[in-house]
Amino acid sequence: MTDPMTSTRVTVEHVTLRSAKPFAAVREALEAAVPPLDHAYAALLRDGHVDAARDLLERQAPLSIFGARDHGGLLLTAGLARKAIQYDIGNPLTAARMTRHVLSAALYAPIRVLLREDTEGGVAFEYDRPVTTFGQFGTPEVDGVAADLDEQLRGVLAAAA
Repeated sequence: MTDPMTSTRVTVEHVTLRSAKPFAAVREALEAAVPPLDHAYAALLRDGHVDAARDLLERQAPLSIFGARDHGGLLLTAGLARKAIQYDIGNPLTAARMTRHVLSAALYAPIRVLLREDTEGGVAFEYDRPVTTFGQFGTPEVDGVAADLDEQLRGVLAAAA
């Protein structure tokens, strides 16, 4: 019997974008520039209203925050007081533009972004570049969308930082 599990080594470019601003100011700037995703589209899809869901998504921002987790708060369980927010940022229509070609691209959509403050008070965003995470699939259609996503994400994070 052959092994049902396969694996592939992937090289990913990890980005750290530092800011001279305080954590709260960077967080506020990011959350002002990237609104929360209106998840009402999911109910529309469940109810079979595909056109209405698409219309709702097309009216939303190019990038939205799907969700956020206070990872710094979680560190309290380890006796540490840190500022760290983990965001899921993306666009459902952008994800569909990739996953229609390679469904496994859904592993990386939305993009996970960490805003964190280090022990010296330095603030930074961290994320893995979409062109490298999605690039592993070697599909030109996915690569083109990932390059656009990479530019959008870099732009909004740089502006917030």
